[in-house]
Order: sequence, then structure tokens, then C-alpha cells
Amino acid sequence: MLEDELALFDKSINEFWNKFKNTVSDTSCQMVGLRDAYKDSIKAFAEKLSVKLKEEERMVELFLEYQNQICRQNKLIQEKKDNLLKLIAEVKSKKQELEVLTTNIQDLKEEYARKKETISTANKANEERLKRLQKSADLYKDRLGLEIRKIYGDKLQFIFTNIDPKHPESPFMFSLHLNEARDYEGMCSYLLTGIEDWHPKMLFESEYKVI
Repeated sequence: MLEDELALFDKSINEFWNKFKNTVSDTSCQMVGLRDAYKDSIKAFAEKLSVKLKEEERMVELFLEYQNQICRQNKLIQEKKDNLLKLIAEVKSKKQELEVLTTNIQDLKEEYARKKETISTANKANEERLKRLQKSADLYKDRLGLEIRKIYGDKLQFIFTNIDPKHPESPFMFSLHLNEARDYEGMCSYLLTGIEDWHPKMLFESEYKVI
């Protein structure tokens, strides 16, 4: 009986050992498979992570490049804006200058019109005066033989005849010129009785009425 029990116990131990070895062997194979699978997974994950990191680095580079382009574009836009504002200011300044110039031109036109009117009035007055002078000169020429000559020293010489009834051909002369004070000075070449103290300026301005 004891031998049978020992044989049965030994058989049970052997069976247990065989099962244990088989189990351990299967577990080892499974562990090796799991280890290889883990290594493959880690390798694939590392490759994917490397690709992802490269993509992210490229994205960062593109972002920085776009950011630099935006900065350059903003700088160009600001420069164009400054130039535009400067151009607008110049246009406004030119417009103001044009308005001032237009006002000055209008003032000059008005002043020219006034001066033209003044000159026209003066010309008319001079024409009237010249007519009167010419009329007086013609009168003196007809009655007193008046002749006016321009002589040296920018002087005017007045020659009269028909003054002395006994000698109607005898000339009586005097000359006039302007001195530095713009007054008339005269000189007689023949003494006329009664007008020794005549004043040349009065004589000229009164259109010879003194004589």
C-alpha cells in the first residue's frame, strides 16, 4: 500500500513538474513575444514621434517665416502710409499756396485795374493839357512868332519875334531847364522891359500867360 501511494505521489509530482515546465516554457515564449512586440511598438512610436517632431519643427520654421513676412509687409504698409500722409500734407500745402497765389493774383488784377484807371484818367488829363498847351503854343506862334528848340544841356529855348513893332524880325529868347531841386531855372538873352524879375516856373506852368 505504501509503495503504491509513493508511486502515485511520485507520478503526481512528475505530472506537476511536466505541467510546470510546459507552463514556464509557454510563459517564456509569451514574454519573449511581448518583449519583441514592445520593442517594435517602441521603435514605431519613436519613428512616428521623430516624424511628428520634424513636422512640428517645419511648422515652427514656417510660422517664423510667415511672421517675418508679416513684419516686413507691416513695415512696407507703414512706409506707404507715411508717404501717403506726407503726400497729402504736400497737396494741402500746395493747395494753400495756390489759394494764396490766387488771392495775390486777384489783388494784382484789382491793383492793375485801379492803376490802369488812374493812368487812363491821367492820360486823358494830359491829353487835355497838351491840347491847351498846343492851343496856347499855336496862339503864341501866330501872334508872337514863337519857336521852341531843344539845345545843349537838356534845355528848352523859347524864341519870340513880332515883339518890337519897329523891328519885328528881332528875336527875343530865353531858356529853361530843371535844377537838382526839380525847379525851373531860366536865362534871358534879351532884356524885356517890365519882366526883369519873372519866375521861370510860374511862366511855364501858367502856359505863358504872364507874357
